[in-house]
Amino acid sequence: MIMIKKIFKTRNLIALFIFAWFGGALYFSGLHEQSVVKRIDDADAEARYRHKNSGPITSLPEPHHPDYVNQNAIDPHYNGFETPLKELKVNGNPYAGIGFDEKNRKQPPTNSIIWEPPASGAVPWREFDEEGYLVKGRLKEGEDRYAKNKFNQAASDASKWNRTIVDSREAKCKTVPYDTSKFEPTSVIITFHNEARSTLLRTIFTAFLRSPPHLLAEFILVDDNSEDETTGKELAAIVNVTVLRNTKREGLIRSRVKGAALARAPILTFLDSHCECNEGWLEPLLARIYANDKAVVAPVIDVINMDSFNYVPASADLRGGFDWNLVFKWEFIGTERKAIRQNDVSAPIKSPAMAGGLFAISKKWFEVLGTYDLAMDVWGGENLEMSFRVWQCGGSLEIIPCSRVGHVFRKQHPYTFPGGSGNVFQKNTRRAAEVWLDDYKQFYLYQVPSARFVQVGNFSDRLEIKAQLKCKGFDWFLREIYPELKVPEKRGDHVIIKQSGFCLDSLGNVKAHQSPGMYQCHGTGGNQEWVYDDKHHTLRQSAMRICLGVEPNGKLAYRECSNAEGWKYLENTGLLQFGDNCAAVIPKTDISVQKEDQSLQAMPCDPSDGRQKWVLEKVV
Repeated sequence: MIMIKKIFKTRNLIALFIFAWFGGALYFSGLHEQSVVKRIDDADAEARYRHKNSGPITSLPEPHHPDYVNQNAIDPHYNGFETPLKELKVNGNPYAGIGFDEKNRKQPPTNSIIWEPPASGAVPWREFDEEGYLVKGRLKEGEDRYAKNKFNQAASDASKWNRTIVDSREAKCKTVPYDTSKFEPTSVIITFHNEARSTLLRTIFTAFLRSPPHLLAEFILVDDNSEDETTGKELAAIVNVTVLRNTKREGLIRSRVKGAALARAPILTFLDSHCECNEGWLEPLLARIYANDKAVVAPVIDVINMDSFNYVPASADLRGGFDWNLVFKWEFIGTERKAIRQNDVSAPIKSPAMAGGLFAISKKWFEVLGTYDLAMDVWGGENLEMSFRVWQCGGSLEIIPCSRVGHVFRKQHPYTFPGGSGNVFQKNTRRAAEVWLDDYKQFYLYQVPSARFVQVGNFSDRLEIKAQLKCKGFDWFLREIYPELKVPEKRGDHVIIKQSGFCLDSLGNVKAHQSPGMYQCHGTGGNQEWVYDDKHHTLRQSAMRICLGVEPNGKLAYRECSNAEGWKYLENTGLLQFGDNCAAVIPKTDISVQKEDQSLQAMPCDPSDGRQKWVLEKVV
């Protein structure tokens, strides 16, 4: 064991405390020694923590209220796995090897710097010049209040960080006793890119204000190469706040892993940079991890209205889920499960998927699981990838009803995605599908056919983690965790329809009575990818719900699928038959030389006519 001395400063008295944090876990390779963690010893914060508002919740919005958002989950049957966390091998954090030097001082990971406190020294958070910090980020006269952040920055700037908000916990939550002396402390990790100063400071200071000081080890802020470097740099003046700045844009995923590499506490709590912690938010999260160190826990996420910045309590009657396109969604729980939840409003509620912005996890469990997939870019899809990994590899995802944190929900991103947000999201979700969905990935690809052509890179390291941890298959996930996600009936094969080096192409004009055309094959799907359903005899463009049919004049054109049944591909002759006729390429004029200037017609079938011969090539 290593004895490490830490010095803590209070507002009125500087005293020296010498203590040792004994922690360890037996790895396959030997004894792991944990570093001592900092504790925040602020008398004013302690006094506020002990003085709780135990009054009733008032002014809760009705379900029809425009700000009302239901967010929570239900409790599916799950028995868990038997292997204790302490016996599992840590897969590690790729940035961890350079996290500390020989004197146990924090060292920056690759492509990062750590801002030093000012020469005058760091100050307790209550002594920080908040007004001096905030004024530098305020809007200039006439400046668009939505332009920078896609929320009303003027409303945020006008809302004090220590404003009074409704204690949105259910009444029974306020009476739950917690023996916090047993809980391990947490490092709070917040990543940001061009965040408004008022929302960032509110996130940090409400966590300080409404947490037991002895449970907050430190804050680690990761500035993902914001345009104004002083937004983060000036916060390094606060005691127990470490500010890491990426020297190039890394995105949320890699930024969080960098922050975790520097964390000294045994529990990691990740927050988005536009949150507001409510009363008693931290204790229920840490209590659950104390009871089950493989639980990944999230608060109920209340809503901070993006226009008014009003704090709106959320319901606890939804769970996190997703569709086969791997887009996260909130969905209602059933009456039976709602009744079960109401028997104990403080009980953890297991959820098939998590939103991903706000959660706490054991640092060792985070590393055993392989942190995040670092080949994913920026943001998007990582929440579902982690959801699959946690469930299938022996953990659980849980929403803790007695923990409440507000969050600003925006309608669009305020920042850019290198390569475009659509391509980034498809790359990330395709990687998740390749590793965790097994043969069920075909249903993802049916929903997002363009994802077939996205370069996803090598993911063998993620498959190794899956094998090492003896993770369950996706059929188990569907059976035990998310039986409500129904496996869709297969409705045809995705095909490319070729003739003489050219392909049937929608030309981007998929409307009723409009016609496709022929275009040089490009091999990237899109407008040239079709779904041929030989059971229902339909042919449609893969991204659309409208089908290709035949007009009364014989022209091939889009129609409602119920009026476009009759296609049959005769593989032995290459004919694409519709009723008694077959599809053919007919020049519009005798002098036409471009395939896209040719029309598609149905004409009497003739196996010897080269204009009627097609090749249907299945898309893998």
